[in-house]
Parts: sequence; C-alpha cells; structure tokens
Amino acid sequence: MVAQIDSTYIKTRPWKLWSRIISYALFEGRPVTTRGRWINPFVFAHFDIEKRLPITRKVIKPVFILGTGRSGTTILGIVLSMHREVGFLNEPKALWHSIYPDEDLIGSYNSSHARYRLNVEDASDAVVQAAHRIYSAYLSASFSCRIVDKYPELIFRVPFVKSIFPDAKFLFLIRNGWDTCHSITNWSDRFGQKTQDKTYDWWGVNRRKWRLLMKEIVQTHGDLSVYTNEMNDWTNQTDMAAVEWVVSMREGLSLLKHYPDDVMQVRYETLCMEPQKTLKQILEFLELATDDSQFFQYANSTLRPSASRSTFELNKLITKPFLRTMHELGYE
Repeated sequence: MVAQIDSTYIKTRPWKLWSRIISYALFEGRPVTTRGRWINPFVFAHFDIEKRLPITRKVIKPVFILGTGRSGTTILGIVLSMHREVGFLNEPKALWHSIYPDEDLIGSYNSSHARYRLNVEDASDAVVQAAHRIYSAYLSASFSCRIVDKYPELIFRVPFVKSIFPDAKFLFLIRNGWDTCHSITNWSDRFGQKTQDKTYDWWGVNRRKWRLLMKEIVQTHGDLSVYTNEMNDWTNQTDMAAVEWVVSMREGLSLLKHYPDDVMQVRYETLCMEPQKTLKQILEFLELATDDSQFFQYANSTLRPSASRSTFELNKLITKPFLRTMHELGYE
C-alpha cells in the first residue's frame, strides 16, 4: 500500500487522502530499504526551501509515537491520522536528517557520522528554528491542526525533542516482546538486501544501527555493557531484536517517571482488544476532540487482536534481562 492507504481509509474520510499523499511525497523521504529513492533529492531541496521561509502556522503540542519498531506504532499512527485534526508523518527520517544531519541511524541519507541519543544541548537555535519551520509548512500543506510523528527511535531523544517542542506529547507503545522480536526478524527476512559490498536490513547499512546501539545505548546498561564485545558480533536476528526491545522498553519506563504529564503508555494488545475505550483515553491525553465518529468507526474496523507468537530460545546473555523486562511491563 502506498502511504499506508487502503480502500477503507479512503471510504471513511476521502479528504484525508491528500494529507497522507503530501506526507509520503514531500516530508517522509524514502529510506535505503525501499523503492522510489529517486525522490529524495527533491524532498531535501523542498526542506531547504522551507527552512528559509517564515512560519505560517504555529506548531502546537505535536505528538510523537515512541517504542520499538514492529510493535504496532504504524497502525496506531494510521488510526490517529484519521482524526479530523491530525496530520500523520510515518517515520519522517528524511525530515529529521534535514533538521539534524547526525541522526541518521540507518544510513539512508548519510554515510558518515551518526548518533543514537540526542540531548538538550543538541537543540541549537538553528535546529529549533528548522524544526518549527518544516513542521509549520507541513501543517499548512496538509491542512492539519496537529502533527502525529511516528519515529520509534526518538524514544532515546526525548530531551532533545522537548527542547524543540516544549509542549510535545509522547505515546510510549509497548507490545509483547516475543511478538515484537518475531516481527523484526520477519521484516529483515522480507526487506533485507545484499550487494557485493553492502547489506541493508533492520540494522541499517552494514549493521550501522547495531553498532551505534551497542556503543551509545547498551553501554549504559550495567547488566548488558559487560557483554558488548560478544554482542557486537551477533548475527541472530531475534537475539539482536531482543536487545533493542529491552533497552527501548527500559527507556520508555524511565520516561514515564521523568515526564509523567507528557508521556502515556499504550499497550498494543489492549488497543486492539478495546479500541474505543483505549483511543478515547489517548485522545483525552493528547487534548484532541473525542466526538469524531468517523475516527472511531475507522478504528473499530481496522484494529483487530492478533495471535501471539510462540516463545523461542534466546542467547543466554539476553534471556534474563528480556524476561525481567517482560515482567516489568506486565507480560507473563
């Protein structure tokens, strides 16, 4: 599906098609594992223009969906995009690369320096200005009042994002770790590519994302840092996915403590089983209107519980941290 649009989406609220096409064509960019990368030079040229133009619409309380990829973040974003006030950006990594060039974890747009974690001091005046101008341009182009930006890895950059948008809201999506790891592995099997000198998969160009995860994130976890030398050489996709899931979930739990008024935890399984109730709570937290009947109609027709995947054997170095994190999140 182009821009995650299907017939149900179009039938429910046809005018939303414009917002999704604008998002897809001009603001999200095409990462290294996808087709249509010919459009990227035009996307970055567009950003360069927007960063020079005055702000036309104030960016108010942007929403960021955080967590681990393959945990339901996309479907949550698509459902929220149906709300009459919302414009949705699905992993706009090109946009963020234009704002802050050193943030390209995958290597889609930059083969040199990159960083996993960004902090308050990284939000320079130029970065703040660029972000507000591009987001403002998106609001105008998509005829939206509020932005929902789904970019799971921003979970390690919340202080940075808060410095840019002090009134930002965050949805921390959690999902059963077994299911998430299965899904990450399947994604790499389906979309991973190999050439003579490069490998592209979940872990970026030639494992770029994995190396940065080890260096900047795993090193800060006492029970994992002692094993980084061994983990650096791991090739088993599910073991690697388990590491990313553990450190991402730990980060989210920490954010709930540090930003209790700005971060809401959403359980994927509950969202699918009780969409009406869960989404009403989400809208109230985000300060979005709760009387949008077409929004709830779409959510009820789209969200369905999925069967849980079976457990599997993990490398012994990550098994205990994985099971402990499952328990902390309330999973058996």
